[in-house]
Amino acid sequence: MRLPDETYSDQVPHDPGVKILLLEDVQDPGNVGTLVRTAVSFGFSGLILSDKCADPFSPKCVQSTAGTTLSLWIRRTAGYLELAAKLKNAGYILVATDLSGIEDFSPLRQSDKLILALGNEASGLSKSILQLSDHRLRIPINSDRAESLNVAACGAICLFLSSCK
Repeated sequence: MRLPDETYSDQVPHDPGVKILLLEDVQDPGNVGTLVRTAVSFGFSGLILSDKCADPFSPKCVQSTAGTTLSLWIRRTAGYLELAAKLKNAGYILVATDLSGIEDFSPLRQSDKLILALGNEASGLSKSILQLSDHRLRIPINSDRAESLNVAACGAICLFLSSCK
């Protein structure tokens, strides 16, 4: 397999599609791969990764995608915040997952152009991406028994909900 030339570009494709997944500093290649596979399954056309994310073309990541790696465009760059800002200027709504967010999933279902942002397994999303977001949501869980969800599980729930119009 030849690595797509645009992977490390700071530019989004001419036609980015309507649903984009943004991963900030997700370190586990299994989580990145699972999220790629799930995003493709629910109609996402693009993936923006911070430069500190696991390599989407590492063997474990590619194996976790079950062959879907090249089914969406990928940009892995330190300029991921600028890419998100450009997309917002083009009419996209940025929905960020946040343990301090609200339990309102309607922005996932009502947005014609969506960027869904998921963060690092231990620290979540940065203040920078949270400030850039239009909505912050949290998934209700039994916090007496579990502190949080795995980022791939959280992402799978949100990706599914984005497809329920």
